[in-house]
Amino acid sequence: MPRPPSIAPSVLPVDFSRLGDEVMALEKAGADLIHWDVMDGVFVPNLTFGPDVIASTRPLVDLEFEAHLMVVEPDRLVERYVEAGCSTVLVHVEACDHLHRTLAHIADLGATPGVALNPHTPAEVIRNVRDLVGVVLVMTVNPGFGGQSYIESMESKVTEVASLLDGYNCAVEVDGGIGPTTVGAVVAAGADRLVSGSALFRDDEGLEHAVADLRARAVAAQA
Repeated sequence: MPRPPSIAPSVLPVDFSRLGDEVMALEKAGADLIHWDVMDGVFVPNLTFGPDVIASTRPLVDLEFEAHLMVVEPDRLVERYVEAGCSTVLVHVEACDHLHRTLAHIADLGATPGVALNPHTPAEVIRNVRDLVGVVLVMTVNPGFGGQSYIESMESKVTEVASLLDGYNCAVEVDGGIGPTTVGAVVAAGADRLVSGSALFRDDEGLEHAVADLRARAVAAQA
């Protein structure tokens, strides 16, 4: 029995001058959690949310916060993002010299550890940390910017990850180009947590419609 799909909006496309209002609007729209794309300008070319920015919005909503650390030295930062109110922290396999240690550290801080895989990184790398993670994120674009085109070939990798996680209590998350035209295929491949940014905010009928529509398409793909 597949787990119900979760909708995790990325706040990357929002109006940063109204960040608190935008986060509250996502909760009202029916989002399941908020996905914070944290970029350091080194691991990826963009530069985004520090922990103090995230902490400033934490009292405004009851939704879970998830920090996706696209940074070169995640071990130096994980504690700050947990303190900021992120109950899940994802680190990139490509940025961790000692992945097992990093994931254990996140768990010791009381947060759910997760790993993220860039498009070129094989699914097999998660095999020896499956017992430590609560989320595995398959990037369906190259990280760094919102609004990129979905990489269709990642669907087979999602299936590989889902197979490796069979029997483990772990979400299979996807991020990049997820919207009405791509959600069905990626959920059919095995994803159950969906990060979406640009597609949600482009919906002419508003955020509530966008979230509900994405969820309905995901549920239909699981049937």
